[in-house]
Amino acid sequence: MNKSMMIGSIVGAVAVTAVGSWAGFQALDNGNYAEVVAVDPAMVTVSVPREECRNELVTHKKPVKDPKQITGTVAGAVIGGLLGSQVGGGSGKDIATVAGAVGGGYAGNKVQENIQENNVEQSMQQVCSTVYDERQEQDGFNVTYLLDGEERSIHMAYDPGRRIPVENGVLVIDPAS
Repeated sequence: MNKSMMIGSIVGAVAVTAVGSWAGFQALDNGNYAEVVAVDPAMVTVSVPREECRNELVTHKKPVKDPKQITGTVAGAVIGGLLGSQVGGGSGKDIATVAGAVGGGYAGNKVQENIQENNVEQSMQQVCSTVYDERQEQDGFNVTYLLDGEERSIHMAYDPGRRIPVENGVLVIDPAS
């Protein structure tokens, strides 16, 4: 027998032994695993809060120095009394003066009240609020597998690869085992 033929025989014998061993191992080992058919990433929507601020022009009333409008009432009464004293004569003049003072006092009070209501100032103020951004994050894997000829699904924290170990008909999904 020549050298080439001997090497070919040895290589052939090793190859046949390796293939046979692998096939035998697969035949014995098949019952202890579930075949993975599909692995899809499982996604969840997550809301992430953040603060959003903007500057706004804010209008507010200026502080009032005379909240009871005494200045307007007194000034209106004086002016109304002076104007009323210019009307009529005798006791009618006195009545017109009193009526002018009362009417002027009321009018002065209302004029000052209106001025105070419209006496405003504006300033820039920072206004902040919480807004939520949504994003997709992976939350494990949805795994479809075959076990005992039946297709089933499970959610797993990791990608199990091509097969999942089975003990006593139950998947072993602990990644440490």
